[in-house]
Amino acid sequence: MKYSYNPPAVVKSIFKAYKWNTINGKILLTFDDGPLLGNTRPILNALERHEIKAMFFCVGNNIKKEPELVKEILNGGHEIGNHTYNHKIITKLTAAEIDAEIDPVNRLMEDKFNYKIKYFRPPHGKFGISTKRILAGKNLTNVMWSLLTRDYNNDFKVVKFAVTKYLERDSIIVLHDSLKSKDIILDSINFIVDYANDAGFEFGEPLECLK
Repeated sequence: MKYSYNPPAVVKSIFKAYKWNTINGKILLTFDDGPLLGNTRPILNALERHEIKAMFFCVGNNIKKEPELVKEILNGGHEIGNHTYNHKIITKLTAAEIDAEIDPVNRLMEDKFNYKIKYFRPPHGKFGISTKRILAGKNLTNVMWSLLTRDYNNDFKVVKFAVTKYLERDSIIVLHDSLKSKDIILDSINFIVDYANDAGFEFGEPLECLK
């Protein structure tokens, strides 16, 4: 399933085992698809400047290619989630293929970085009825969102529209650590922070927002 900006309340109610909003009334920033050379580091610098901790839903292939960036994410006090190994839509895969997309990411993070992944986000936000059972068997929690910025359109005006219309104090925000949003990602982060601060909202750390 995939929705623009903010999924309907009925969907959140049906799939209430998933994380759609934070539990502590604070905003959580999340970044999908990285790490990416030339992009992840500027994001980390911006987060450090704003004193914000974020969740990075990383692709296994990118973790393998950019281990130093993974270390920088973790050393910066951020968390890493599973975004599959090859960014494949899991609703199009067999059970065995889903295992082959999820399990290697968890093993890679444990073996190379001594890090146990707790959270998962399906590529393109698409999941099926069986997703809950599959993830439960892997001790993973599905983290969705309540604010899709659509930054992958590479249009800063779209991000501004999404934020000004849908940002709430308990929002889980999706941004992308990818080439598609590379040109606007820093402006997007800065705008979100400024708008949230003006609204009197706080940013939370991943584990306190999702526990």
